[in-house]
Amino acid sequence: MQVKPRRLKTFYHNASFDACVTVGAIMFGQRIRYVMEQKKILIACLGTTVDQAAIMMSRRGVGAVLIVEQQELVGIFTERDLVFRVVARGLDVKTTCLADVMTHSPMTVSPDDLFGYALVLMHENGFRHLPVLENGQIVGMVSARNALDPELEEFTVESMRRRQITRRSQ
Repeated sequence: MQVKPRRLKTFYHNASFDACVTVGAIMFGQRIRYVMEQKKILIACLGTTVDQAAIMMSRRGVGAVLIVEQQELVGIFTERDLVFRVVARGLDVKTTCLADVMTHSPMTVSPDDLFGYALVLMHENGFRHLPVLENGQIVGMVSARNALDPELEEFTVESMRRRQITRRSQ
């Protein structure tokens, strides 16, 4: 018996689809300074052990630790590093230091870069966390998770709504 392929319906001119596309475009056009997390930055030194870092990450509910030396960003350690560079290799979390398993000299972005630019960097380079530096100082962290932030989406929708109201009243 031969099965005929079914044609999928597409709704490209659906108003809700257009609204979603517009929301996404505005969201990705936001400056990183409005999207980044400032309060959840977790900083550790090179000598911090993996188990200490994992405990800090768990308590703060974050997926990455920024590693600094003399107040300069030198690396990043993420939950993926924990899995692939520590656990999968059978390293001892109590004796392994972050300096041995971190990503050295991570890519960074400026708070004035576009959020869409940060997402492209993360996607193309295969990571989920991106430190935000301003004048060489750590000011925040942006992650792929920020793209899923309902507060950002609400902000974007509200911004669109206000623009439409302003246009109608002119």
